[in-house]
Amino acid sequence: MHESTGRWKLGLALSLITALMWGLLPIAIKDLLDVMDPWTITFYRFCGAAVLMGLILWRRRQLPRLSARHGRFWALLAIAIVGLCGNYILFLWGLEWTTPATTQVVIQLAPMLLMFGGLWLFRESFSPVQWAGFLVFLVGLGLFFNERLLTLFQADSTYSMGILAIVGAAVTWAAFALAQKQLLQHLNSMGIMFVVLAAGSVLFYGMADLKQAGELDAIGLGMLVFSSLNTAIAYGAFAEALNHWAASRVSAVLALTPVITVLCLELLAHAFPERFEQEPLNTLTLAGIVVVVAGSALTALGRQKRPRPHLGDGPA
Repeated sequence: MHESTGRWKLGLALSLITALMWGLLPIAIKDLLDVMDPWTITFYRFCGAAVLMGLILWRRRQLPRLSARHGRFWALLAIAIVGLCGNYILFLWGLEWTTPATTQVVIQLAPMLLMFGGLWLFRESFSPVQWAGFLVFLVGLGLFFNERLLTLFQADSTYSMGILAIVGAAVTWAAFALAQKQLLQHLNSMGIMFVVLAAGSVLFYGMADLKQAGELDAIGLGMLVFSSLNTAIAYGAFAEALNHWAASRVSAVLALTPVITVLCLELLAHAFPERFEQEPLNTLTLAGIVVVVAGSALTALGRQKRPRPHLGDGPA
């Protein structure tokens, strides 16, 4: 079992970098969706991150070797590839039909589903504090959608379709993370991400319209570069944070992501009102975001110190 180095200040800093990257990501992508389609954006994101990670692994002489692998390895790798590809596309569709704040609140389902997957697949245990955190999380969702509850149940609502897409993104991410957890027995986290991103680049290449990048202005190109590198930076900082700090503490910090998205969008809307639009958030909606963050953090911090033995170990 992996033991952290105990350098909690470094772990906290890296966790905050990850939360900032993931908090800014939907804002950048929402801007790109005005010019580019989800398939093309996803190709550039996968390809940019794969190239950066590949160069790092090549320089370290740690490029993954896939020869002489058995069938179970390839099955897990296929689940990881399909899971992350599905997560990226569904997240973009959801973002296209909803708002950055909504996507970041709903996508908090992903770590919850990962934890429930651990209960089912790895025979992990849920403490009473974690169950309480999950209930708090559900209450927060209800508060967040206080003005849109009726819209969510309208079959012809674009907003409800966007919510379903984000839920699908959470499910596919959890599938990716569970598969990655098992693949850590064969490859390190960066090696797994490189293989998955390289495979995804090939899959999305045929559906991407590369000429769309030429239609972007200077800010748009900056957003595209940022979104392409975001995966490598965020996942790299995330993996390193887990090396220095307890996973539960890292997860608790990452629960701040929706708050970062809302705050950054407010700042950008004031600085560039012609490009970024403020989200109409009432008091209950803002309270819902806080409660969702509290529920996510409580669930992460409430992990039992001595879970029952399970297969594999490592960051998701």
